Amino acid sequence: MRTQHMALGTGPPATATFDKSPEAVSDARELTRGFVEGLSPAVDDLNAASIELVVSELVTNVVRHARGALCALRLHAQNDVITIAVTDADPRPPLQRAPDLEGGTGGFGWPMVQQLARAVGVTLDPTGKTIRAELAR
Repeated sequence: MRTQHMALGTGPPATATFDKSPEAVSDARELTRGFVEGLSPAVDDLNAASIELVVSELVTNVVRHARGALCALRLHAQNDVITIAVTDADPRPPLQRAPDLEGGTGGFGWPMVQQLARAVGVTLDPTGKTIRAELAR
């Protein structure tokens, strides 16, 4: 993990920039757990698990599929929603593909993110993309 700023409650977001490596996924989960655990009022266990899972899937997708050396994570809490934003240097949008039931190439993460989130948006520009997911707090 390169940088980290953590805030609690409904104040400023938690942000981090990660080297695009397998360790980024566990670092992002750890940051997310700490962020969610520090919120007041508390996030219920099911929503907290969903938030962590979406972060894990989005960062895993960057590590596995995106171009570039870094990815950024931003978590922001509001009264009834947690917004997750993951940015990378690959301007290609995520692709829906058939899940690989043989266990080789995945295909489960993107549909899972779309199912768990209230809303998902993708912002593309020539230097990369940001995927935003809003989940219940």
